[in-house]
Amino acid sequence: MRSLLDDVVPSGKFVPTDPHHRWLPFIWLPYFGFFLLQPILEHANLRTWIADGIGSVVFLFLFFGMFWTRPSRAMFYVFGLVVLGVVFTPINGGAATFFIYAAAFIPFLCETATRAIKLIALVVAIAALETWLAHMGWNFFLYAGGFAAAIGAGNIFFADRNRANAKLRLANKEIEHLAKVAERERIARDLHDVLGHTLSVIILKSELAGKLIDGDPVRAKTEIADVEQTSRTALAEVRSTIRGYRSTSLEEELKQAQAMLRTAGLAVTAEASPIGLSPAQESVVALVIREAVTNVVRHAQARSCKLRLSPVNGNCLLEIHDDGCGGDQREGNGIRGMRERIEALGGTLVRDTASGTRLNIQFPLKTANVNGAF
Repeated sequence: MRSLLDDVVPSGKFVPTDPHHRWLPFIWLPYFGFFLLQPILEHANLRTWIADGIGSVVFLFLFFGMFWTRPSRAMFYVFGLVVLGVVFTPINGGAATFFIYAAAFIPFLCETATRAIKLIALVVAIAALETWLAHMGWNFFLYAGGFAAAIGAGNIFFADRNRANAKLRLANKEIEHLAKVAERERIARDLHDVLGHTLSVIILKSELAGKLIDGDPVRAKTEIADVEQTSRTALAEVRSTIRGYRSTSLEEELKQAQAMLRTAGLAVTAEASPIGLSPAQESVVALVIREAVTNVVRHAQARSCKLRLSPVNGNCLLEIHDDGCGGDQREGNGIRGMRERIEALGGTLVRDTASGTRLNIQFPLKTANVNGAF
């Protein structure tokens, strides 16, 4: 009966509607042949064959019904097999197979091994009582009771193991689902950071080129060339982001941030002390700088912006402060994405909009594989 293990869920119930296991009942159906063996060998009369035929029809109904009914009703079909064994034992000694079927299926329908043991013991006791009442002899009880107890006890182990495997499969599916959700969120954050910054640069340079095209066409041509290069870079970054292999240089990001702020007409003050960051930390800081500077250019209406990156008491400190309008405490997707990234590093992000907007970001430094200096 081991293959029944494939049809058990963590609660211990059959999954009768699983299309992958509809063939399962037919594997164990040949054992029913023992019920027909006695009338064949003894050349039973027509009356006995009619009775055994009725019993066969009832058995097939109970057997397939146990697999294909609702899980909550499957146990009733199992006890129907016991009743069938009690009724047909005086007529046909092959009815011992009904007790064996019942004891074999019980472990897969019980949620605990203790309950399965009790029910198997009940089946064996009924078989013993039927042996005595029908004067069947020890050989009948050996099959109806002994085999039922042995097979039932063995299936308790297999049922428990299968329930554990089923729980593991469910856990793996949940982990796989969570991993997919996390990956989608990562891609969404990265695309927001990449495209938000790059499109802002393209807009700024396009506007500048439009203003310069009449008065200074040479410089306008230079800005248009920058727009083309920025667009190509953005396309490459989007592709690498989706693949998950995107690596952002913090030094380059800081230079690009200053250039973007100056292009937007802001006065920039930048302080960057030598600091050791792991590649993962460096990538997060670069993305945070990119998103924060993009927000300054888009929304702050500021005239100046200060950037500071330095180690403080074992932490990495990043401050970005503009003298813009501030005031709005609501957080958009960009701020939430920055906060999630920093919290993943064990750090904090504090946003103060009392005077302009100040972002104070800190996270603990770890031993870095790559040391960066600005």
